[in-house]
Amino acid sequence: MPSIQLAFLALAVHDVDWAVGFYQGLLGQSPQPYQPGRYGEFHLPGLRLALFRPQDSQVAEFNASTSGSMSLCLEVADLESAIAHLTRLGYPPPGAILTASHGREIYAYDPDGNRLILHVTE
Repeated sequence: MPSIQLAFLALAVHDVDWAVGFYQGLLGQSPQPYQPGRYGEFHLPGLRLALFRPQDSQVAEFNASTSGSMSLCLEVADLESAIAHLTRLGYPPPGAILTASHGREIYAYDPDGNRLILHVTE
């Protein structure tokens, strides 16, 4: 197996600029690098999140009817504040807070329907 130099999560989105705006608001940072209409990358502790617009020939590959099995998991200090923040952004979580083995969590979705799992460890 080759030595892995970098790993990141890439999300195909329909409108990069709209998605970048959402994640900029959610994460409180600007994307670096950023190519309007094509690509935006956020650097988080232990993770890089890349948002990209697939080429026309690739669109069918990324047009899933559900968010699939991939989730962007974000550990937060205060779950209720995170829910309020998502609600202010216009994307309130549709369900209730769940209790998992690692603590409390809630499912939310970004503008393209990609699943976000916000959780607090207790």
